[in-house]
Amino acid sequence: MPRLNSLVPFLLASSFALPVGATTITYSTPLDPEVAGATGTGTATVTFDDTTNLLQIEASFSGLSGTTTVAHIHCCTASPGTGTIGVAVTPVTLPGFPAGVTSATYAGTVSMLDPASYTATFLNDFGGGTAAGALAALLAGMDTGSAYFNVHSTTFPGGEIRGFVSRIPEPGTLLLLGAGLLGLGLVRRRPAA
Repeated sequence: MPRLNSLVPFLLASSFALPVGATTITYSTPLDPEVAGATGTGTATVTFDDTTNLLQIEASFSGLSGTTTVAHIHCCTASPGTGTIGVAVTPVTLPGFPAGVTSATYAGTVSMLDPASYTATFLNDFGGGTAAGALAALLAGMDTGSAYFNVHSTTFPGGEIRGFVSRIPEPGTLLLLGAGLLGLGLVRRRPAA
């Protein structure tokens, strides 16, 4: 019978791997005030489809202290979950993002193999000059918690609300993790022979 200690790293590593044949990766975050005096809140979900290479972005926010100017994804901060960095996705703003409002719901899609989907700085400094390299850097940044969704406003042009995205485990992955933990519990309960 395998030792309990040898199973734990395997189960933890397996719980965050993509299932075979998976075609989407979903990230989510609450959007909170970025600076003192900001009043907005919201949520954002970013879903990458590795078959179409499209990034679907959905956001909902309200209560901004100013009206919206732009929104985009920044990547990749030096330390996960903290700091600031330049814009990665969409040089100006997300396609169709509503400007001049204090609350809205947004849904848009960005082609991640189109070099125009990235700022020149991100494309060159993080992507090695190619859209495929920029996509790999963006996904790595989102996987490590060093990419954030940001909404800028007239009151806070540098950014009013933001949130570092984190991966949402696939339902099958959660089921696998739960079964593994249940198995560990049963192994632990067995009396020593």
